[in-house]
Amino acid sequence: MNFFDYENMRVIWWLLLGVLLIGFAIMDGFDLGTAILHPFVGRNDRERRITLNTVGPVWEGNQVWLILGAGAIFAAWPVIYAVAFSGFYLAMIVVLFALILRPVGFKYRSKMPGTTWRATWDWLLFVGGFVPALIFGVAVGNALLGVPFRFDDTLRMDYQGTFFGLLRPFPLLCGLVSVAMLTMHGATWLGIKAAEPVAGRARRIGVCAALATILLFVVGGFWVFRIPGYQIVGQYAHDLDSNPLGKHVAMVPGAWLTNYADQPWMLLAPVLGIAGAALAASGLARKWNGVAFIASALALVGVISTAGLSMFPFLLPSSLDPGSSLTVWDASSSHLTLIIMLIAVVVFLPIVLAYTGFVYRVLRGRVTTETVNADHSSY
Repeated sequence: MNFFDYENMRVIWWLLLGVLLIGFAIMDGFDLGTAILHPFVGRNDRERRITLNTVGPVWEGNQVWLILGAGAIFAAWPVIYAVAFSGFYLAMIVVLFALILRPVGFKYRSKMPGTTWRATWDWLLFVGGFVPALIFGVAVGNALLGVPFRFDDTLRMDYQGTFFGLLRPFPLLCGLVSVAMLTMHGATWLGIKAAEPVAGRARRIGVCAALATILLFVVGGFWVFRIPGYQIVGQYAHDLDSNPLGKHVAMVPGAWLTNYADQPWMLLAPVLGIAGAALAASGLARKWNGVAFIASALALVGVISTAGLSMFPFLLPSSLDPGSSLTVWDASSSHLTLIIMLIAVVVFLPIVLAYTGFVYRVLRGRVTTETVNADHSSY
């Protein structure tokens, strides 16, 4: 079997997409979590400046993972990009405006000394962390339920959903899982980087967020038993040119659990999600800051992998016309495009990782009042 054949390249890019999304969740996730915690762990302006300066020097670099993920979807999975970014257009705009609040908040909060001015930006920074965390989880929940789109016989897409239609109970539960998970991750970051008493307050909130992550994740797992999943019916070639209409799909309650019955090793993903969050809670409670951060990152890997493995080979199911659902086998770019992009990833991803590691090594150490006051470029 040729390692670079079309079928393998599609699976490789499915894995790489997962890696990029997990990278975004880990690297930019603690930025979002810190923004969520910001108004609660800082009781005065000095403490809130400490919180901001734990992420201020690194958030822009972390944002690269979001750009890489969106770019990978555009280049490797163009049909997914077209459907998701068109169907979820209003949701994406809301996320975009929320994300814009972060750099604006960093730059403008300290421009004026007034208490009202700074408190307003503190809560806008909270919105800039909470809203994206919630909507990213809601998007995953809608993908599990199916998105209301279909293709006609000329492959023109018809989307019949609305923004408020995305806010159904199960997607909102997934959104809360995301918020709790990233709040936990932000708390572990502050436990490493912030001085006391900010770090102590973050650890206490982080323990609660980790326990909430476990509870909500387990509830979501039982809920999956009741929602209809998607299954490909009959034989389906994996190495043909992309055509979403070349298959038959059935909606079956509990179908998202089929992969775990066929491949029991996949159960490692939900176990890792629960165990990682539990270890993060324990690490936060015991002030094992490094252990807590690593455990929190592993929890993110487990939770996100659970969603991806449950849906495989589906990427974006259609609730209007199951046959229009997009899968690994019919939503990718051409074989040559996937190979060229893989070469680019092999060359440039290690450079990104090396540079990121260098930056965090240079910026190691806690942020204290003294370091904030001594650095005139601080926030």
